[in-house]
This record gives sequence, C-alpha cells and structure tokens, in this order.
Amino acid sequence: MPVKIRLTRRGRKKAPYYHIVIADSRAPRDGRFIERIGMYNPITNPATIELDFDRALDWLQKGAQPTVNCKVILS
Repeated sequence: MPVKIRLTRRGRKKAPYYHIVIADSRAPRDGRFIERIGMYNPITNPATIELDFDRALDWLQKGAQPTVNCKVILS
C-alpha cells in the first residue's frame, strides 16, 4: 500500500485551512486517511503550522512519501 503525507482541505469558501494527514495514495484528497498528524493555516500572518514531528518522522522512516507542499512544510 503506497502511503503519502499530504494535505486535506477544510474550512469554508475562500478561507481554507488544511490538515496534514497520512493517507493511502489511492484515496481521494478529502477522503479517508490513516492518521492526522498536524494542521496548516495559510490565512494567518505568518502561516500557522502545528505538527507532531515525532509521528511525521516515524512515518517517513516507514517509507511514506510527502507531497511537494508537505515537503516544504516539513523542511
């Protein structure tokens, strides 16, 4: 099962915030996920990032591939 670290969109129209989740790559963007490891809010100045770094590192060591946007957030 290929696993990805990616963003799921939440919030209302024109006011998004995102959950950082571990999900099967075949699942829809806002669909089923395995674990929620954080939150990203681009609307605040500066952008708010809450992340469980230990869980993210654990999933990266297990072979989860972050998407481009999540790679920027994790760095």
